[in-house]
Amino acid sequence: MTTLLLNGRVHSPAMPDATAIAVSDGIVAWLGSDDVGRQQFPDAKIVDLDGGFVAPAFVDSHVHLTATGLTLAGLDLRNATSLRHCLELIGDHARKQTNGPIWAHGWDESGWPERTAPSTDDLDGILGDRPAYLARVDVHSAAASTGLRRLVPGLADAAGFDPQRPLTSDAHHLVRAAARDRLTPLQRQLARLAALDAAGASGIVAVHECAGPDIGGMDDWHEVRETDHGVEVVGYWGEHVTTAHQARELIDRTGARGLAGDLFVDGALGSHTAWLHQPYADAPTAHLYACTEAGITAGFHVIGDAAVTAVVIALERVVDHFGVPAVARCGHRLEHLEMVTDEQAGRLGSWGVFASMQPNFDALWGGEHGMYAQRLGVDRSTRLNPLALLASQGVPIAFGSDSPVTDMNPWATVRAATRHRTPGSAISARAAFAAATRGAWRAGGVLDGITGTLVPGAPASYVIWEADEFEVSAPAGAVQRWSTDQRSRVPALPRLDGRLPRCRQTVHRGAVIHG
Repeated sequence: MTTLLLNGRVHSPAMPDATAIAVSDGIVAWLGSDDVGRQQFPDAKIVDLDGGFVAPAFVDSHVHLTATGLTLAGLDLRNATSLRHCLELIGDHARKQTNGPIWAHGWDESGWPERTAPSTDDLDGILGDRPAYLARVDVHSAAASTGLRRLVPGLADAAGFDPQRPLTSDAHHLVRAAARDRLTPLQRQLARLAALDAAGASGIVAVHECAGPDIGGMDDWHEVRETDHGVEVVGYWGEHVTTAHQARELIDRTGARGLAGDLFVDGALGSHTAWLHQPYADAPTAHLYACTEAGITAGFHVIGDAAVTAVVIALERVVDHFGVPAVARCGHRLEHLEMVTDEQAGRLGSWGVFASMQPNFDALWGGEHGMYAQRLGVDRSTRLNPLALLASQGVPIAFGSDSPVTDMNPWATVRAATRHRTPGSAISARAAFAAATRGAWRAGGVLDGITGTLVPGAPASYVIWEADEFEVSAPAGAVQRWSTDQRSRVPALPRLDGRLPRCRQTVHRGAVIHG
């Protein structure tokens, strides 16, 4: 059965002026004008777009589904404006949820007038003996009540422990695991379904789950893989290996797409755990050797400059041993990649290493008064998340949210990439849209050249949007090249300086998954 969508606007490089699209058996069959479509497909099921905008569906290249769902259903502290406000929100939530542990996410003291995180005494004064886990917005540290801390034997001996301040490093991983263990399988299932529903409602048809032993654990990983939902889950497992045999065995055991994602070389700037001192390179090298020999995608969580340097040195050694083609075939990927030099970007581009980036990090924490400037000083902070540099050096880019760190709103991601707070670091809306669609498919190993676009023969994964105005634009301050002219036949995108597009329907491989 063929479905013919008419009376709209279709975003396609093959037919920039298309107002109609035909879909058969989950594949794009044709694009063109309404009249021709009706003649060519007289027996098709007709869908009147009523002026709607049909575009390739989005892919989120970095999410944590269970944590996202727990934030959606639980206590979201990202809107707390002060320490006092944060504690009020915790108290209100505790009075409504009288049973079980408190699981919360999102506090960010860098924007509060006190510049002070919740302490153990703060939580105990509100919650008494109840276990409570409150992840910082970057999820690399957490405040924890005494009721939770006492559930972890030997916590005081773990790296990153503090009796009052938020826990980091091993201590954080231990309390997070203890809090996670108190969640029921049903709670975790409902959380994942809520996260996937939210993705579909945002025009996202696939997500890259970045899992690992210290994130959700193996039980959560298997539950994620068994979840039945229309949004496709591409899974990465972040665990270190030292031999090709270990790499293959771990892939067989987990069913992961690669041993990548959040394999931590460092933490986060906000939690003071990004690696900003002299690097070592032995552990990244061993993992990359093993995965490259096995032909498996490897990757790391890298934010600090020392962490990036360690991984680039390791990659260079692996390239010297196996050659560029072998490394490029693996599609190794680096998550976040916030602090990278011109020289490093050039090397990564020449080796075909993917950058999985989160433009909303700059929107939240960039600028001369933002968290980056607080942690690093203004001069260093302006060199973070250099999207234009990476693109100019040929580094393949994919965009994601790192949800629940930032929301799964892909148009907000595209807008943030075009409005980088550092002059010269933004990219065009066209490039940003590509990074959030076909670029993210490529980073997930889909290299057919058409997935993530609407051209004949491509999977019919698309979204119908309501959008107000359209334009072909370049980033602010950039030279207006030929492609910004409407006569260039470059398909236009919605303007993002007002209300963002609203999702009417999300379709993945011909099946409606939202709306």
